[in-house]
Amino acid sequence: MSSDTDTDEAHATGPGSTGSQATHPRATEAHTTAARTGEAITTSALHAAATGADTFPGVLREALNRRGLSLERVSERLRVRGITISQATLSSWQRGRSQPERARSLQAVDVLEEILELPAGALRSLLGPRRPRGRTTPPDTEGAALQILGEDSVVEKALGARFRHFNQETSSLMVHDIVRVGETGTLSGISTTNVLRAKRAGADRAIFVLSFDDEAAEPVDIKVTCGRLAEATYLKGLKSLVLEIHFGRELAKLDTTVVSYAVEVSPSETPATHYERWSRTNLHEYLQQVFFHPGALPADCHRYVRDKVGDPPRGRRRIPLSDAHDVHVLTSRCKPGVHGVAWEYGTGGTGGPGASGTGDRPG
Repeated sequence: MSSDTDTDEAHATGPGSTGSQATHPRATEAHTTAARTGEAITTSALHAAATGADTFPGVLREALNRRGLSLERVSERLRVRGITISQATLSSWQRGRSQPERARSLQAVDVLEEILELPAGALRSLLGPRRPRGRTTPPDTEGAALQILGEDSVVEKALGARFRHFNQETSSLMVHDIVRVGETGTLSGISTTNVLRAKRAGADRAIFVLSFDDEAAEPVDIKVTCGRLAEATYLKGLKSLVLEIHFGRELAKLDTTVVSYAVEVSPSETPATHYERWSRTNLHEYLQQVFFHPGALPADCHRYVRDKVGDPPRGRRRIPLSDAHDVHVLTSRCKPGVHGVAWEYGTGGTGGPGASGTGDRPG
């Protein structure tokens, strides 16, 4: 199973997982919509293209203008706090010619948020990975997703025309996925907590897409504990679930909200062997946990990364199973790409579901 972050797409081998809502829609038909409000997702609800104000330089410039502070005064206020950042460096930051990367510069960003009366993390969370000098232009919403998913992906097919405006009003800061594997080795459920930040005023919803490898696996119980489910559409032909979750209020620009949902899935004949989440933007933090039933403990688990869907895994590294029968991966400043955990069962009568394992299947 695999899952995006900015928006959300989850995907696992074997039984799938999907999620979201406080009531319990049954998604058993070929194309079922379970909308608590009867409200469909519309392109107009996800309007307006992303602007440069959604970047670190843009937000910094906007905050400076709003506070009416010159770079000289900002530099002086930083110096009073024991941090020396020249006017030239501040100018380079707001022009997008460079970005804070060293420890001293990152400390200055934290203090800048206080000086400019911005929410904690409003500037720092906009910083991407280290980059060469020079101005860069962030890709648009559709282009960023295509870089990771490729053309004609399941997500694009599931969303149709909505794919072009896929969650362009929000971005994810932190994501926590919990995946549960049942006694037969099949995926029994997934829960996700996603901290989102509004790129512009008025953002009030987000879309999540969860995909399954096994067509026998279908969502049977969807609950939302933070947020309100407006639509849950299961596309059996695509083995995907599309969720629209409303925040319950309109967010101010840079305001944050938490969305939490959980999904149980029907039993499948094929054991799950991996879970993936894809992200088109930088995440401040990503925590991935997989809990195994005591009767379906894997013989080996490892983490890996793909630059995009379909690419071979890299950075493969073994991760230990805890006494609670779970493995986890915590990634800070998580870069765009596909982040996964894979597991293998033994070939004998132990270390896997039933009398024999599932064999090897890389993530």
